[in-house]
Amino acid sequence: MSLQVAITHRQGAFTLDAAFEAPPGITVLFGCSGSGKTTLINAVAGLQRPQAGRIVLDGQPVFDSAAGVFLPPHRRRLGYVFQEGRLFPHLSVRQNLTYGRWFAPRRARAAEKAEFDRIVDMLGIGPLLERRPAALSGGEKQRVAIGRALLARPGLILADEPLAALDEARKSEILPYFERLRGEVPILYVSHSAAEVARLATTIVVLDQGRVIRQGPAAEVLADPAVTPMGARAAGALLVATVLRHHADGLSELDLGGVPLFLPRVAQAPGSRLRLRIAAHDVILSRRRPEGLSALNILPATVHEVRPGDGPGAIVSLDTAAGRMLARITRRSAQALDLVPGVACHAILKSVAVAPEDIGTPQERAT
Repeated sequence: MSLQVAITHRQGAFTLDAAFEAPPGITVLFGCSGSGKTTLINAVAGLQRPQAGRIVLDGQPVFDSAAGVFLPPHRRRLGYVFQEGRLFPHLSVRQNLTYGRWFAPRRARAAEKAEFDRIVDMLGIGPLLERRPAALSGGEKQRVAIGRALLARPGLILADEPLAALDEARKSEILPYFERLRGEVPILYVSHSAAEVARLATTIVVLDQGRVIRQGPAAEVLADPAVTPMGARAAGALLVATVLRHHADGLSELDLGGVPLFLPRVAQAPGSRLRLRIAAHDVILSRRRPEGLSALNILPATVHEVRPGDGPGAIVSLDTAAGRMLARITRRSAQALDLVPGVACHAILKSVAVAPEDIGTPQERAT
C-alpha cells in the first residue's frame, strides 16, 4: 500500500506542516519529542482530523479538506501498535488476537486459520494463547499487539514508539520481529532512537518543529552530517556487511566492502548479511595507517565533508569501500590533521564499539 501525506494542523503555538510519501518497507518518522511525529501518525490513523491537506492510502483519499473527505479509523484498513500494547485485559491472548478479524475484509476470512497459525508461529506466542494480558511481560504484550494488528489484514501498520516503554532486554526481544515485518506489510513507525531507526528503517522522514527537513533511503539520511535531530552524540552511519567466519577467540569476521571487520561473536551463520550502525563518536581518524593499536578495524577512507558544530566538535563525512561513514572529532583535531574534502585517511573502530542493538538484518533489496 502506498501512502501520501500533505497536511497542516495547528495546536496552540505549534504548527505541523508536513508532506511525505511512504514506499514499501518501514518508513520511520524520526525526530525529537515535540517535533510532531505522534500528531502526524494519528492524522494518518484518523484519530486526529487535520485542519487542511490530504492523506491518500493506496490511491484512495482518506482525508481531503478541500473535498470534505474524512474516513473514520475503522474504514482505513490500518493496524495500530501503541506504546503500551493496549490489549483488552478481560480477554485471553487468543481472543485479543482474533478481535481484529472483525475488521478484516470478508474475503480474507476464508484463510483465517492458516494465517492465524502463521502469525502466532512467526511471533513465537503460541504458549501464551490462553493467558490474560496481566500475566504477560512487556515484550510479550507488544508481540501480541503486533499479532492483533497483523490479523486485521491491514494495508498499513502504524507503530507509535512501540518500544519506548520497554527496557533494553525487551527491546532486543521485539526488534527482530519488526525486522521480519518489513516484507509483510508497509509500516509507518515513530521513533526518536537513532539505534532503532538505523536497525529498522527502509525510509526515514526527519521532523523538526513540525516540518519535514529531510527524507529518503535510510543509509543516505543517516550518513548526512547535516541531519542530527537528536544531537551530534546520536550521529552515526548505516552499513551492510557479510559474515565471513567465526573465530575461536570469540570474534566474528565480517566483510565490509572488501575490508575485514571484527566484532564480538554475532549469532548469524557465515554468508548472512547484517545491517550495522556505526556511531560517529566511536570512529577515530588518522592520516596514516596506524600501527601498534589494540583496535582491530582500520578502514581506508577519503574525506567527503567536514561540518563544524556549534561547540568544539565537528562531524567528518567519509567515503569508504563499504559506503558513507561519519566520525565525530574536535575541530582542533580536524585542523591538526588538515582534514579537507578529498584527503585520504583511515577510520579506526574498536571491535567492542558496535553494540548488539546496533546489529540487524537488511532487506533483500538495497536500502
